[in-house]
Formats: sequence, C-alpha cells, structure tokens
Amino acid sequence: MEIAFIVEKLIFILLVFTITLVVAMYSTYAERKVAGFIQDRYGPNRAGPFGLLQPVCDGTKLFAKEDLVVNTRNKWLFIAGPGIAMAVSLLGTAVIPWAKEFIIMGERYVPQVADVNVAVLFIVAVLSTSVYGIVLGAWASGNKFALQGAIRAGAQMISYEIAMGLALIAVIIATGSMSLNDITDHQSAWHGMRWNAIVQPISCLIFIICSFAECNRTPFDLAECESELVNGHHTEFGSMKMGFYMFSEYASMFFSSVFISVLFFGGYNYPGIDWVNETLYAKGDWGVNVANAIAFLALFGKTLFFIFFYMWVRWTIPRFRYDQLMRLGWKMLFPLALLNIFIVGIGTLIFK
Repeated sequence: MEIAFIVEKLIFILLVFTITLVVAMYSTYAERKVAGFIQDRYGPNRAGPFGLLQPVCDGTKLFAKEDLVVNTRNKWLFIAGPGIAMAVSLLGTAVIPWAKEFIIMGERYVPQVADVNVAVLFIVAVLSTSVYGIVLGAWASGNKFALQGAIRAGAQMISYEIAMGLALIAVIIATGSMSLNDITDHQSAWHGMRWNAIVQPISCLIFIICSFAECNRTPFDLAECESELVNGHHTEFGSMKMGFYMFSEYASMFFSSVFISVLFFGGYNYPGIDWVNETLYAKGDWGVNVANAIAFLALFGKTLFFIFFYMWVRWTIPRFRYDQLMRLGWKMLFPLALLNIFIVGIGTLIFK
C-alpha cells in the first residue's frame, strides 16, 4: 500500500510539473499574441501553424546558445540563482486541490500532491523564498544594474508580502482553516457561487494587486525595467540561465493564477455544481469521474482567464515610478488590509 501511494504521488507530481512547464512555455506565445492583438499586429505566425511552434524554437535557441559564466568569485551563487528561482516557482502547486477524488478500477485517487492542513502558510513561505533566487543571482553577477534590480525586487516583495499576508488572514478568519481543501469547500455553498471574491471583495482586490508585485509583472516590474536597468537582475545571464529566470516568471504567474482561483473564485466550484454532481454521481464511478473532470476544467479555465488578465494589464497600464510603488504598498494597501481584517472579524462574529 505504501509503495502504491508513493507511485501515485510521483505520477501526479510529474503531471503537475508537466502541466506547469507546458503552460509556462505557451504563456510566452500567448503573451506575444495578446500584445499583438492589443497593438493591432499579428504576433508570432511563422513557426508552425499560427506560430504554435514558436515556444519550441525559443527553447531550442536557449539550449543551443553558449553558456557564459561571468568572472566572479561567486560562480556557484551565479549558477544557483536561476535554479532557486525556477525551483521555488514550481513548489506552490504541490498543495493545490485540482478536483475531488477520481475513482479508477475501484480505487480512489485525489488529484492533489499533498493535502497540508497549513497549505496557506506553506505557500506564503514559498513565496517569501522566491526573492533569494533574484538577489543571489544578481549579486553574484557583479553587475551594478543587476544589483540595483535585485535591491528593488527585494524591497518590493517584502513590502507587498505584508499586505498579501493580511489579505490571507482575512480569508482564514472567515474560513476557520488554512487548508486549501477547506477553503474550497467553504465556497461551495450558494450552488457553488459563495466565492470569497463576492463575500470579501477588498481582500480579493488587495491580493490580486500584491500578486502582480510578487510576480514582478507590469505595472510592478521595477526589478527588470529595460528603460533604466538594461534587463534588471538577469542582465548578465544567458542561455538556459536566462531561460530559467524567464520560465520562473511565467510558472509563478500560472501558480499565482491558480492560487487566486482557489482562494477567491471557488477553486473547482462553479455555478450549478450541485445539480451536476447529483445528476452524474447517481450514474456510478464513470459519472463521478466526469463530474470531477468538469470541476477540474472549471478551475483550469479560471486559471487561464487570470493568466490572460496578467497579460492584458501588462500591455495596457504603464509602469509605476518606484516611489509610487512604495507609496501604494505602505500607505494604501497596508492600512486597507488592516481595516479589512477588522471588518471581516466583526462580520464573522456577527453572522456565525
């Protein structure tokens, strides 16, 4: 039984890892297509039908390029920086509940790598570790522009993690649990529509804004703004080291989109899920699997929407100045998040 459990989890880890990398790879393609649509041009359209092979060509180019290491005493940190960034961006999806359990040949399989009762705390810890990949790689490269970008990234992430953590506390107070399974089940009322985005819109807004800052996405991409810092913290990186930094950004965007969907938009719950489950569960194991597959597609669809939302914002809203970035984090989001905790706490005491 223990061996079967280990094999099951290893297979699911491989599936989640593959899905994350494929989505991250084709997010680069989607970003260019969205940018092209907004700017009234085609985007990638020559590598394969509709340009679908463009990410494959980009990956091949990064693998084939010469791997240069700068002349520095910290060569191991220079190598470790991109690796840490990539590894951390893949860790968060381990605790995401993708759907309820599937039944295959009489055995029940839960589509979740690890059901941790402090999953929210685990994710916050993972997010706070991501800054090390940026800071270590930039510092070890010995480039002043890269170091400036790393300093900006560190200050930005620390500043916005506070407001993000306070928004999470409000959700935990209302749910009474740090398990993502419990948070998802808590949003299954109202026929699958008791989403935290409806019940706690302020927490949702604060968390989404902070997610842009955590992922270094426009308008918060001060760590790598080309107009000031050449290419920011990865100025001296090339080949797959540069690829790791780029992929980690898109993998983080994928994870952040999944996390937003689970926390505030019902996870795998969708309007009418009660009726669908009652209808299909009565048809036996295959009906259960079909119902859970629909739930998985609902979560994945929400995730793709938020990935598009990240891209839409990037090509619509201009970059902030750094003083505006800090003012928004400390003077607006932080007090608002504190006020929101008091409102949610009082509301929880009154209505529960």
